[in-house]
Amino acid sequence: MSSKEKSIKNFRIISRMEGISFLILLFIAMPFKYLLDEPILVKYVGWAHGLLFILYNFQLLYLKIEIKWSFKRAFVYFMASLIPFAPFWVDQKLKKEYALS
Repeated sequence: MSSKEKSIKNFRIISRMEGISFLILLFIAMPFKYLLDEPILVKYVGWAHGLLFILYNFQLLYLKIEIKWSFKRAFVYFMASLIPFAPFWVDQKLKKEYALS
């Protein structure tokens, strides 16, 4: 596996993890905080999601520079990190484009 393929595969993994953490934060931790007055999940899930969000965007910047992705592509992938379910779209798009498992 080439360095490029490995970097893209890592980005796909980070994308899925970031997407899952975002959904857990939005649909489990936030309702626990506001409906059940239990803010502890937001603290830990929010921290994990924040770390994964930063990791996602650092990896995105790395790929933009190393693989020379266009600004438009990098911007669309960045915006995907802000929209629920969109990181899964990024993962599937990259899987299809680079024919990675």
